[in-house]
Amino acid sequence: MAPTSVAVVGSTGSVGTQTLDVVADDPDAYRITALAAGRSVDQLVEQAKAVEPEFVVIADQSQEAALRAALPSSIEVASGEDGLAECGRRADVTVNAVVGFAGLPVTLSTLEAGNRLALANKESLIAAGPVVQQVRNTPGAELVPVDSEHAAIHQCLRANDVGERVARIQLTASGGPFRGRSVDELAAVTIDQALAHPTWAMGPKITIDSSTLMNKGLEVIEANELFGTPAGDEGVGIGLDDIEVVVHPQSIVHSMVTYTDGSTIAQLSMPTMELPIAYALSYPDRFPVSYGPIDWSTVGSLDFESPDRAAFPCLDLCYEAGRIGGTAPAWLSAANEVAVEAFLDGRIAWVDIASINEATLSDHDGGTGTTLADVLEGDRAARIKAAEVLSTKDSL
Repeated sequence: MAPTSVAVVGSTGSVGTQTLDVVADDPDAYRITALAAGRSVDQLVEQAKAVEPEFVVIADQSQEAALRAALPSSIEVASGEDGLAECGRRADVTVNAVVGFAGLPVTLSTLEAGNRLALANKESLIAAGPVVQQVRNTPGAELVPVDSEHAAIHQCLRANDVGERVARIQLTASGGPFRGRSVDELAAVTIDQALAHPTWAMGPKITIDSSTLMNKGLEVIEANELFGTPAGDEGVGIGLDDIEVVVHPQSIVHSMVTYTDGSTIAQLSMPTMELPIAYALSYPDRFPVSYGPIDWSTVGSLDFESPDRAAFPCLDLCYEAGRIGGTAPAWLSAANEVAVEAFLDGRIAWVDIASINEATLSDHDGGTGTTLADVLEGDRAARIKAAEVLSTKDSL
C-alpha cells in the first residue's frame, strides 16, 4: 500500500517541525510531498533536502529565486498565496500550520480538493466559518483538528457516539504565565514574561494569545464551528454558550464533553503537540508510536478553576464576537493580530491588547461573512480600524 502523502504548510514553525518529526517516526506509512513556509528560506531548504518533497513553496515572493537556486531542479518551486493554496491540492493530508488569517487559502483549497485538512490554523475557521462550512461538504473532504483541545473533543465525541445527547463542552486552559495575577499586577508585564508559557512550547503569536486568554476565546468560537449547531454532520446540537472554559494548570486534561445524563468523558495525556498531530494524520486509526503517555504514579493532583474574566477580558470579547456572528469573529481576530504584533514590537503594553481588540470590535460594520469577499473585506476593514486605534496609543 502506498504511503499517505502529506503537505506541511507552515513547516518551519512549531507545529510544522513537530509534524516532520511525527512523519519520520512512521516513514513507511507517510511521505512528505509538499513543504511551505513564510520567509525562513534557509530552514525550508534544510527541510526539503532532508525529506525530498516534490513541491516547495515560500510565501514571500521576493525569496522564490533564492529558494529555487538552493534546491535541485527535480523539486518544483513556487511562491505566494497561490503557491500555499496549491499545497492543499497536492497531498492526501495537508497540515495547515500557518499563523493567522494567512492560512485561509490553504484551508479552502484543501477542502475544495476533497482532501483531509489537519487544521492547526484556527484563525481561518474563526474568521471565515460560514465559507469554510460550505466547502466542508465537498465529497471526500475531511477536517480533523490539530489544536490539542479540539483534538481532545473530537476523541471524546468519538468515544461516545451519541452526539444528540451532548450537554456541554469544556475547553481546558493552562491559564498561561499570568494565572492568578490581579488586574493591577498585569499593567507592567514584559514581553519576555508573556512569552514564558508554563507548559507549552509555541510560536510567539500564539504564546501571547495564551497569556491574554485570547487563544482560548478563539478556541471557543472554533469549537462552535467544528462541533456546534452549524457543523453539519459533526454537529452535536449545542451553541456557543454551551462551551465553557475551565483553567487547568497541569495541561493534562485537554478537554471534556459532558452528556445529558451528567457523565463527562475527557482526553488526557502529558502536554505534547505530537499526539494531536499524529491523531489527525492517522484518523480513524491510531498512530503506532506513543506520545505523551502518563505515568500515573507521578502525575500528582489535577486542579481546575474558573478563569478570571476581569483580568483577562479577551475571553469575553470572543464570546461577544461569536454571538454577533457574521464577520465579527474576523474583525476580532484581525484586530488581535495587529495588537499582538504591536506588543511584540514594544509599541504598546500587554493590557493594551484587550483595549485595542474591544475598540475595534465595537466598530464592527455588520458584515455577514457568507462569501469569501465578505470575509476578506471584513479582515481588511478591521485591520484599518485597529491601526487607527493603535495610532492613538502611539501618540500618547
